[in-house]
Amino acid sequence: MDDNVDRWVLGRRRFVLDAGMLVYPAVTVAGLVPRGGTTAVVGCVLVGLFSCCYVVAAIAADRVAPRVFWWSLGAQAVLFLAALPFAQADAFFLAAVVVAFLMRLLRGRAAVAVLLGAGLAAIVVPPAVRPWHSGPAWSQAIALVFTALMVYAFSEAVRANRALVEARAEVQRLAAEAERARISRDLHDLLGHSLTAITVKSNLARRLGKTDAERAFEEIGEVERLSRQALADVRAAVSGSPDVTLAGELARGRELLRASGVTADLPTATDVVDGAHQELFGWVVREGLTNVARHARATSCTVRISASEVEVRDDGVGAVAAAGNGLDGLRSRVAEAGGRMEAGPVQPRGWRLCVSMPAPRSKNGAPA
Repeated sequence: MDDNVDRWVLGRRRFVLDAGMLVYPAVTVAGLVPRGGTTAVVGCVLVGLFSCCYVVAAIAADRVAPRVFWWSLGAQAVLFLAALPFAQADAFFLAAVVVAFLMRLLRGRAAVAVLLGAGLAAIVVPPAVRPWHSGPAWSQAIALVFTALMVYAFSEAVRANRALVEARAEVQRLAAEAERARISRDLHDLLGHSLTAITVKSNLARRLGKTDAERAFEEIGEVERLSRQALADVRAAVSGSPDVTLAGELARGRELLRASGVTADLPTATDVVDGAHQELFGWVVREGLTNVARHARATSCTVRISASEVEVRDDGVGAVAAAGNGLDGLRSRVAEAGGRMEAGPVQPRGWRLCVSMPAPRSKNGAPA
């Protein structure tokens, strides 16, 4: 159910509640008519004016017009007091309407105080006014308290529903932001490698064009293949199912380093790595080797893997990476997986990227 439907349902329920409250002025008029004469006429006029003010207040409340609402509510209170000498105990039915409006706005101790004060007045005032010759207005007091509690419960439900709608909107906003961040991170990590490889191989093909045309054609064919792979990577990133494996990234990285003129020392087997870490370590190798080809100006690069750790090390310039690069996205991936990442220059020269994951636990809780 969307927000428009929620508001429509809430408005319909509030309309039914507001319309139902008009039964109390009608009951007050029913008590006035048998008295006849001027008393009945004046009393009915006051109740009619009270009903008009009530309708105005209900409309103002729904349309969020505070000034009109408070003026109308104040007029209702004055007309209730004016109707007391004419309607006597029955006028407390009008008080139920005023108190019900107040219960929409008040909470906690203030709501309890208003409710108890109004109920007590319905019991105490009629016997205290001797010309009325009546006892406590028990039925009016019960109607007042019951109505006020019902309206208070309705108001709490409205507040809870509004909070739920706001929370749902916030969840949707955060989910959208998270999805945008994921797509941005995946596109950077996926395309960064592919575009770097395309650039490197294009330069290699250009250099080979004059001396080794056959080899140059091979490199151009590889550029075409990488372009198609980049397109597939974009589709995978948008769909949320990027195909990244440690074995695949080592194979791609070996070819990228070869084209870049970097001596590669990469593992050929990946079964030593825990299956739960294979994809994450693939992202680490992709980012690390892409940075070696793009920034390091290195002559050699080494990748070491174990069950719960992967390390990429080169002998390049070892400059500190600029803020906002792919390492930030990789760091967030590692943090989400519960691992630890280290990245920085090493002595005497070069750069080291290392990601370690918690060692797997055996059944008795000890490290495996």
